[in-house]
Amino acid sequence: MLVKKITEVRNEVKKAKLAGKSVGFVPTMGFLHEGHLSLIEKAAAENDFVVVSIFVNPTQFGPNEDFEAYPRDLERDYELSMQSGANLIFNPEVEEMYPQKGKTFVNVIELTDNLCGASRPGHFQGVTTVVSKLFNIVLADNAYFGQKDAQQVAVIKQMTADLNFSTKVISCPIVREEDGLAMSSRNVYLSPAERISALRLSSSLFAAEKLIAAGERDGKKIRDFICKNIEEDTACRIDYVKTVNFKSLEDTDLLKDEVLIALAVKVGKTRLIDNIVVEVK
Repeated sequence: MLVKKITEVRNEVKKAKLAGKSVGFVPTMGFLHEGHLSLIEKAAAENDFVVVSIFVNPTQFGPNEDFEAYPRDLERDYELSMQSGANLIFNPEVEEMYPQKGKTFVNVIELTDNLCGASRPGHFQGVTTVVSKLFNIVLADNAYFGQKDAQQVAVIKQMTADLNFSTKVISCPIVREEDGLAMSSRNVYLSPAERISALRLSSSLFAAEKLIAAGERDGKKIRDFICKNIEEDTACRIDYVKTVNFKSLEDTDLLKDEVLIALAVKVGKTRLIDNIVVEVK
C-alpha cells in the first residue's frame, strides 16, 4: 500500500498495533539499492508490519548540494520495497512534512561537530528533525539504519535516548558491490571511469585495516596512508579522512578499542562516504 498523508500512515499503523502486530520502520530517501533492501528484509524478519518512508528531505541538503538532482524513481522503489517485505510505503510531499516554515528543530551537539557535520553545516539538524518527525508519525517498535552513514546512526541513537523515543534504533552492516564499493543512491551519478576511481575509497580502507592488524597504532600514519592511496587518482578529491573513537566520534591518533575510520571523497562531482570499524586490541 502506498500512502501520501500522515493521517493515513497513523491509521494503518494503529490498525496493525490493535491487531497485536509489531511495527518496523525503514526511513529512506528512495532510489533504493541492495543496502536499503537488506534493511527492509531485516525489518520484515523481525516485525509483523513494516513501514518504509520514501522522502527526499530538503532540510538536510545545503546550498549547492544535489536536492533537485537527487535520483528519484517511486514506481521502482515501491515494487522493490514490497518485494522485500514492506507492508506500507509512505511517500509524502514536502508540503505534507513541512506545511509551514518551522520554528522548532532538533539538534544533537558534539557528535555532529566532526566528520560530515564539520563539512556540511546544518545537515544533521535536518536529519534529526525529519527523523524525529517520522518517529512521531510512525511510532514504530524498531527502526533500521545502515552503518555506511555511521555518524548518522550515532546521532540518531543519541537523539532517541535523549528524547525518550520508544523506537529502538538498529544499525545494520554496510552492503557493498562485489568489488567493494559501498552501495549508495549517488553511485548512479558516476561515469564508468569515475566508478573505477571510486574503488579507491574501499580499497584504501581495507588496506588500512590490514596495517592495523599488522600492528600499526598511529592514527596519523593510517590517515596519511589512506590519503596517499586516494590522491594517486586525480579524479578523487578528499573532503576528510578521519580516525575517531567509535562512541564519541572524537579524533584519535592513538588507535585503541573500537575505532571508526571514516572518509568522504568527491569523485568527479559526486560526494561519496565510506567507513570501517576496527577493534584494536
